[in-house]
Amino acid sequence: MTTSPAIPPSYADTPTLLVKIFGKDRPGITAGLFETLAAFAVEVVDIEQLVTRGRITLCALVTAPGTGAGAAGGQSSASEGELRATVHGWAESMGLEAEIISGTGDNQPRGTGRSHVTVLGQPLTAESTSAIAASITSTGGNIDRIFRLAKYPVTAVEFDVSGTETSTLRTSLALEAAKHRVDVAVVASGLQRRAQRLVVMDVDSTLIQDEVIELFAAHAGCEDEVAEVTARAMRGELDFEQSLHARVALLEGLDASVVDKVRKDVRLTPGARTLVRTLKRLGYQVGVVSGGFTQITDALKDELGLDFAAANTLGVADGKLTGRVTGDIVDREGKTRLLRRFADEAGVPLVQTVAIGDGANDLGMLNAAGLGVAFNAKPVVREAAHTAVNVPFLDTVLYLLGITREEVEAADGTGAGAGQYADGERLLSGD
Repeated sequence: MTTSPAIPPSYADTPTLLVKIFGKDRPGITAGLFETLAAFAVEVVDIEQLVTRGRITLCALVTAPGTGAGAAGGQSSASEGELRATVHGWAESMGLEAEIISGTGDNQPRGTGRSHVTVLGQPLTAESTSAIAASITSTGGNIDRIFRLAKYPVTAVEFDVSGTETSTLRTSLALEAAKHRVDVAVVASGLQRRAQRLVVMDVDSTLIQDEVIELFAAHAGCEDEVAEVTARAMRGELDFEQSLHARVALLEGLDASVVDKVRKDVRLTPGARTLVRTLKRLGYQVGVVSGGFTQITDALKDELGLDFAAANTLGVADGKLTGRVTGDIVDREGKTRLLRRFADEAGVPLVQTVAIGDGANDLGMLNAAGLGVAFNAKPVVREAAHTAVNVPFLDTVLYLLGITREEVEAADGTGAGAGQYADGERLLSGD
């Protein structure tokens, strides 16, 4: 025998009561309120509870006595007045305040065009919060909910917004973010946000604080020459492949033992270990793609337990660097191609990937991924990416995925997220 699925109740014309309880929080308040309401056989339509600095606000939307299914079954014939008196008496006995508002029906449905707006500030000021809220309103959006994601290393809050398209909201808020020097990320609401299961990062100035070619140049005594080639590339006189070959050529003849020295010089970006550990414990796969060198990215992969790593390879012959790279060049197109390959190998649709980078060389993969994050990036990259983070903590990317600081600390399991970063100094020196 099969049964038909239950039809959800409609409260459109049903008298309802909004019961609000507020005061000093303590264990047993929620249980106590609903134990009190149970005597009146009301139906629970909605519940919301918030605790801020030890003060609780508990809201329960319930059917009025005599109108719910319990009343129809003859469980209670009490009046609304009796319910009001009983709830106020219970609240007073608990040292709480109560407010009960009569009305009809459920909450109004949220509008279409739903988005999550994550705001990162260091600090987050009332002025910037006011500007963000006003900008949301100006687009026709409604703020349905606000909650804090983190208070360390930045203050991160999330606005749930409905009533306006994500692209419109993103454009409007980008202007306010730049004006008030906060980071604002706008992503569409939906299951895909939590379903993003592959994160791929650039390495130089993203996962690590350094530019690896400059570390090699320091050991070769050719920092100025490498800097001049880099400047020419920035001026558009050389493309990435040309500049890579020109800079690597300056390393010709360097003893191959310098690779170990450079590995010890590499410094992780603050929050890098926390980001990777948290993602891994939450079931994500994590990879890196780099215009640098496999001699460093392979060590990163081993050290951090990454799933994927790809970069250029320095040529070595007779114990010396040849001044050439071997194999396919990992440039802008190469990074995009590798993101797609990693996603395919991980069994993750491209729309469920996150890419993080800082340079124009990363724009291809940032735009190809489901979410592209410009991390302390150049202006052209910030403008083209889906969202930007401009604080020096890599693990703030987790907040863009809706992961709270408490979840980070629980998943990380090391205490590093609770006050100090263990990373940010040397990467491969055994710390």
